[in-house]
Amino acid sequence: MLQLILGFVFATVIAVLAYRARSLSRSGAWGALLVGTVIFGLGGWRWAVLLLAFFISSSVLTRLFGKRKASLNEKFDKGGQRDIGQVLANGGIASVFAGLSYFFPQASWTWMAFAASLAAVNADTWATELGVLNPSMPRLITTGKPVERGTSGGISLYGSLAALGGAAFIAVLAGLVRPSGTFLVVMGVASLGGLLGSFFDSLLGATLQAIYFCPRCEKETEKHPLHTCGEKTVQLRGLSWLNNDLVNTACALAGAVIGLIL
Repeated sequence: MLQLILGFVFATVIAVLAYRARSLSRSGAWGALLVGTVIFGLGGWRWAVLLLAFFISSSVLTRLFGKRKASLNEKFDKGGQRDIGQVLANGGIASVFAGLSYFFPQASWTWMAFAASLAAVNADTWATELGVLNPSMPRLITTGKPVERGTSGGISLYGSLAALGGAAFIAVLAGLVRPSGTFLVVMGVASLGGLLGSFFDSLLGATLQAIYFCPRCEKETEKHPLHTCGEKTVQLRGLSWLNNDLVNTACALAGAVIGLIL
């Protein structure tokens, strides 16, 4: 109970600071409070280290390269200030395994799944933030066809390297603070799970994610029902219910599942 209370206090401090720094919206701060309390309170400091590493690194990259992505805002469903949907999409699966660790304190699979899940969402975030630096146009993961920057399912050399770096960053920390197992095994599992999870995110973005079209701007976008210009968007492809938050959740789940299998 004491650890849970301390986790709540710690999560509150982080959520308030992130809200004041405009990294989180008001709803995002509430989401961070929930996710942080579960991970800090039920998992402990090791689990908190990985969560903070993901949140801080992704927030820093968003700040550093926000101007470069400004021209692509019409593509993305949401901006850099994360709301509760984005927080739960990125941290919800990890929270489940942190909670399970409380009931299975001697199990190693909870840590592996947790680390691989956060490695996946960190890989996806780094790829999104740094992929815009690629000098050439990205290519659709399914066909190899060149697409506009910011297109869902588009991958590039810089983006892929960033994804590997994002996954490895979490994986190395997971190996260093591991509660059990060897460093190389934990790092390897989390790295591979994270990288493959991020590619699964791109695959969904290219195939099943709901993508819309703005008749006025004549551009594809994730925004619905209105585009940045105010025009009503029409569905172009994908499943209407599969938005970017659910794709990110699938990315986190894929990383966790791959981590469990490995």
